[in-house]
Amino acid sequence: MALHEITAAGHGVLLEIAYATAANFTGKPVYSRPGCYLHPDAEAALERAVELARPLGLRLKIFDAFRPSEAQWALWNFRPDPEFLADPRRGSPHSRGVAVDLTLIDGRGQALDMGTGFDAFTPLSHHGSTAIPEPAQRNRFLLLGLMSAAGWDFYKNEWWHYQLFDSRKYPLLSDADLPEPMMALV
Repeated sequence: MALHEITAAGHGVLLEIAYATAANFTGKPVYSRPGCYLHPDAEAALERAVELARPLGLRLKIFDAFRPSEAQWALWNFRPDPEFLADPRRGSPHSRGVAVDLTLIDGRGQALDMGTGFDAFTPLSHHGSTAIPEPAQRNRFLLLGLMSAAGWDFYKNEWWHYQLFDSRKYPLLSDADLPEPMMALV
């Protein structure tokens, strides 16, 4: 099954692929290039979310989408925390091409306040946390509503993570399944 590349111009999103930079919980790049791919079913749900956000003057900024199984192992080996990371032996929805990590941005390209940053592995990142300011709670519920209406399920511990409801029916994929590798050759 071929994954579809998600592009800023073709999908109306902003891409800021965190694992291709040091701006992630490992403090170093995990990917050698900033690719963004989704299974066609997830791409269709992403397009619905983009359409729902547009009339509100909002856009989606994507931090991560398909994550090669090799990358899931690298993240797990750095921090084996099942509260925030899928054990690679079971597989992540990201490694199936049916999950996306994202936030909302306004018309000026500014990210809406979500109370914590992406990859903040803390209870403050949980959906429904009331320990964050009320405007951030509203922004999280807005994102949750848009994504849910577009056909996405959420992960209770990460406000930024959404996946297709039946994610386990999709096969695990690796870097070799991409048209151009994302992982550094070792």
